Parts: sequence; C-alpha cells; structure tokens
Amino acid sequence: MSSLPNSYLVLIFFSATVFAQTLRIQPSPTTENLRGISTPSHNVAWASGTHGTYLRTVDGGSTWQAAQVPGAEALDFRDVEAFNADVAYLLAVGPGDQSRIYKTTNGGKTWSLQFTNKEPQGFFDCMAFWDREHGIAVGDPVNGKFELISTNNGGATWKPLSSSALPPAIDGEGAFAASGTCIAVQGKKNVWFATGGKVARVFRSSDAGKTWEVAETPIVHGPDSAGIFSIAFRDARHGVISGGDYKRPNDDLPGLAFTEDGGRTWKEAAVSPQSYFSAVAYRAQQILVAGTAHFASMNDPASKTWQKIRNLNLNALAVSPDGSAIAVGPKGMIALLAPVN
Repeated sequence: MSSLPNSYLVLIFFSATVFAQTLRIQPSPTTENLRGISTPSHNVAWASGTHGTYLRTVDGGSTWQAAQVPGAEALDFRDVEAFNADVAYLLAVGPGDQSRIYKTTNGGKTWSLQFTNKEPQGFFDCMAFWDREHGIAVGDPVNGKFELISTNNGGATWKPLSSSALPPAIDGEGAFAASGTCIAVQGKKNVWFATGGKVARVFRSSDAGKTWEVAETPIVHGPDSAGIFSIAFRDARHGVISGGDYKRPNDDLPGLAFTEDGGRTWKEAAVSPQSYFSAVAYRAQQILVAGTAHFASMNDPASKTWQKIRNLNLNALAVSPDGSAIAVGPKGMIALLAPVN
C-alpha cells in the first residue's frame, strides 16, 4: 500500500517481568526514518530506512555504522533481512520500479541489485526468508491477485509465483509496508502474509506458496489506513497479528489477534485498551509489539489489562536468537532490550 506518515509509536511487552529498566536508547549515526530491523545474532543487527540508508552493528548495538546504497539514494528501504555481519537483503518499496531488492555478501562494501519491479501498477511491501537461499516477497494486488516472487538461490533469480492457486484479492485490499513484517515464514515451507484496507485477512501456504488458503480476522478494517500491519509465528501453529488504523492511532480498536491452528482461525486479544500496532515479534512465548500510546507488560495474552506503560517513538522491532531485541523509529531512533535472564 502507499507509504505511511511518521507516527508516534511505542513498545508493548507481554511478560511476567517488567522490562523498563533494561531498555536503553542508543546514540544513532543517522536522522533518517528507520522502518526495518533484523537481528540474526546477539552481536549483529541491520536496520534500514529512507534515502537508501542502512545501518549495521557488530557489537550488540553499542555502536552503529550508517551508509547509503550507491544509486539508491531516492529509495525507501522498508525491510531488511540479515543472516550475519556480511550477508543482508534490502527491500525498497514504492510504485513500479521503485520496488527493488538489493543484496550484500561483504558487510555492505558492495551491493548487487537483484530485482526491479517491472509492473507499473505493482508495489512490493515486505519479504521473508526461510534461510539465506530461500526467500519470498509480497506486493499489492495487480489484476485482482497479490504479487508474489520467490528465490531458491540466494536471490540470484527472483521468479513470480503462479497466481492460479491464490485466492483473489478483495477490491480495496492490500498489504502494508510499515515495518517489513507483513509476511512471515516458519519451518521449511510455511508462509503467511497479512492484509488490510477493505478487509483484514491472512493468506497461508504450507508448500512455499504453491497453494494458498485465506482466513478472515477480527482486526479493524474498512478504510485504506486500517488492517493488519504485522504478522509473526513462533511455530507452525501459534501466531500473532497486529494492526489497527494509523490515522486513528489512539482509538481503542481491535489491533491484536492470535491463532493456535496455524492461521486457520484468529481470535481477538482480550487486552484493553488496544491501539495502532505497526509491528509484532515473538520472544520465546512472550510477545513484543510496537504500537501507539503504550509501553506495557502483561502476564498472559489472555489478560485484559496492561501492567506497565511507557512512551517511545518506534516503528519496527526484531528479536535475536538469544532473546535480546532491537526497535527502531523516526529520526534514527534505536532502542535496545536485554535478553530475558
């Protein structure tokens, strides 16, 4: 969908422990709007943002280096997927040929342009990888079907997936390029992507996108500013979606839902109040959410109240294998969360 304006975002933490004391705001080498974050290990993280900008840390977020991809200074990198300090992919969003995928294998010293969208009406939103060789990206509907491309050779080639088995998009339905997390993968072939606008649905495939099913969700929808903005799975059955209406960020609207059957059915979270949540991630069985007007902890996803509130300006988040987390936002904002003891 179209680019989103900057908004005042925060973190919400679901856990028996209050994490406010371990949250650190880090000095940033950029003032660009950061929308993507990837944390392949405790020491390594990559972030992405406006004007062709990317950031990298190799010391757990204590220091960051910022740079621009040559020739991409006019692009908006809304998603980054990294595998170590050397290998990372960047997704630029926008109409037509502004949607591109770049890759580095040497820590950003050089970048190769792997994919350029040739469909003038197309708009790619986010990507995800099962491993460094196998990945998938989703774009808004063209001719009534969502666009999907995949690679099985580390991005050397990106091929369109057949739309014949894909349920048709509803008029006014699209995906959100808000935090690089509108698509999620798990295992070797499971993949889900989330939508918004006229409807708020989750498409799911268990064969790497060869066949698809789609499910309705309780997330608020209707206007083109509302729907599901982010999706995450901790295993093949347990997943979470977050969203809301970014033009009504403080309204108590359905913005969080869960599944326990692999995305076939979704149940609205009981917690209140809810608001606009642009990104969600699992930390073991805990859930981290970037949203508006809250920074809270909760013992159980079935709980009805938040336990802790704190405001921060954030857009996206990611969790490393050791449980530490990094969140990023406008004006180069970087926040670090220590792993659970």
